[in-house]
Amino acid sequence: GRRQILGFYIGGQESSNGWKDVLKDLYNRGVHEVLLGVFDGLPGLDEAFKEAYPQADVQHCIVHKVRSTFPKIRVQDKTDFINDLKTIYNALDDVCALAAFDTFKDKWVKRYPKEVKSWEDQLSTLLTFYQYPEEIKDAIYTSNPIERMNKEIRKRLKPMNSLTNMDAAEKIVYLDVIAYNERFESRV
Repeated sequence: GRRQILGFYIGGQESSNGWKDVLKDLYNRGVHEVLLGVFDGLPGLDEAFKEAYPQADVQHCIVHKVRSTFPKIRVQDKTDFINDLKTIYNALDDVCALAAFDTFKDKWVKRYPKEVKSWEDQLSTLLTFYQYPEEIKDAIYTSNPIERMNKEIRKRLKPMNSLTNMDAAEKIVYLDVIAYNERFESRV
């Protein structure tokens, strides 16, 4: 029930091989039982995760999916389209969510077939959060908390253009991670 950063890794481009290394490191450090991975849709990450944790569920970030869909919708349709999407991921349960998707699909498939198909193809991993208690829904339907932390770290490092080397930058990130974990230690 607590949020905690378990590690940070310095690397280049995000790739499935890079994520395999991260997940292998976490596993080797004792993270053996994982119930759920929440991802932004990076290709290959799901497979790397399922390789490390085959019993775990996958939840794709709803916020990222909405953001990737939004630019493809005509201006005059954006409000209605997004409001109709909200009926899916704000439904009372997975049965209602699936019914809401059917209504959404019927309304929009002719105008936006690719976007509707994209949602339909990922629907099972976009709605995984319905398999978990309502109390934690807001914590698991999006990857935004870690995205926010990454943004805070980048903001902190950017003005420090006088950092002497990578070790100095890593020390600042480490201290930020420790402070983050301490802040959230007692929250549930």
